[in-house]
Amino acid sequence: MAHAYTPGLRVTDRALVRKRRLLPIEGEVLVDLGVQVRAEDVVARAFLPGKVQNLNVAHLLGVEPGEVRKYMTKAEGEEVSAGEVLAETKPLLKWFKRQVRSPVGGTLESISDVTGQVLLREPPEPLELKAYIDGRVVELLPGQGVVVETPSALVQGIFGIGGEATGKLHVAVEAPDKVLTAEHILPEHRDGIVVGGSLVEAEAFGKAKEVGVKGIVVGGIRDQDLKELLGYELGVAITGTEDVGFVLVVTEGFGRIDMAERTFALLKRYEGHKASISGATQIRAGVIRPEVIIPRPELNPEDIAEEEVEARGIEVGDTVRLIRAPLFGRIGKVTGLPPEPTKISTESVTRVLEVELEGGKRVIVPRANVEKMEG
Repeated sequence: MAHAYTPGLRVTDRALVRKRRLLPIEGEVLVDLGVQVRAEDVVARAFLPGKVQNLNVAHLLGVEPGEVRKYMTKAEGEEVSAGEVLAETKPLLKWFKRQVRSPVGGTLESISDVTGQVLLREPPEPLELKAYIDGRVVELLPGQGVVVETPSALVQGIFGIGGEATGKLHVAVEAPDKVLTAEHILPEHRDGIVVGGSLVEAEAFGKAKEVGVKGIVVGGIRDQDLKELLGYELGVAITGTEDVGFVLVVTEGFGRIDMAERTFALLKRYEGHKASISGATQIRAGVIRPEVIIPRPELNPEDIAEEEVEARGIEVGDTVRLIRAPLFGRIGKVTGLPPEPTKISTESVTRVLEVELEGGKRVIVPRANVEKMEG
């Protein structure tokens, strides 16, 4: 049977999801192998070095740098409290006394005999790593983190912004072609993930922040609205660190594009369920897709593992999404895979496939211009 290899986008109600949860620096793993964890559970912790404060004690006391050490009331390595005296002069007349107090709590890290400066380091800041998904810890990575596994429904998007969030799914529109407006976002959506249809209006972003929505999943977004939401033109190939008040996952592309029927139907089916959402997107090597993960603890992970076979290429009958203009975002089924390279409208000769779009229209497109919808 003819087939073609092309990037895949998963939309399925049966997936075995494994997430490597890694600390950015070496730390401590807090859970045991095999335990069940919730998305909100802290599975590993590290401590970031505290900020350094520089005090010119020689200048503040009015002494030579080489004399600072003899006026210090604290030694290197000792802990200090905010407001505590670090150094003081000892004049014959006490009203001539000068003192230097610590502006912060922490540790006295060093005293320089050359510059007369004292370095104070604030207490280390704890960095906690959460599980992100409800599931079972299937691997421990000592000093680094864990691998969490869960059987789930999974929707991968085209583009996203923001970090990670967890909340209850709320489908706010009646159909995948409907626009998500500010009126659709209600007080009961607080701490939840709101699902829209073909487009999200800019006014809905402000309402989402006001209500306290954790995430929005929608078919399309206008480029100008995205720019206004971020406050700048997005020009990087990696997203996920943006702080806009919620996570945004776009399933189809830019502009008004109806959410795929199967995607909308799957999200509708699991309305009210707990879901984990990530806006992280990387479009270069090592592709990372934004995602919605809906844990399904009733499923047996071993059964799903047997179902998930090695990825195959596109075959006749597969569902694909077109990812280049003028048909960007359209979905259809592969009806033919001509074996020989074909001349296309640009006069290039390339390998193509035939796609029957929703509505019955058939088109010939380069194989590089489609994305397989797996699952």
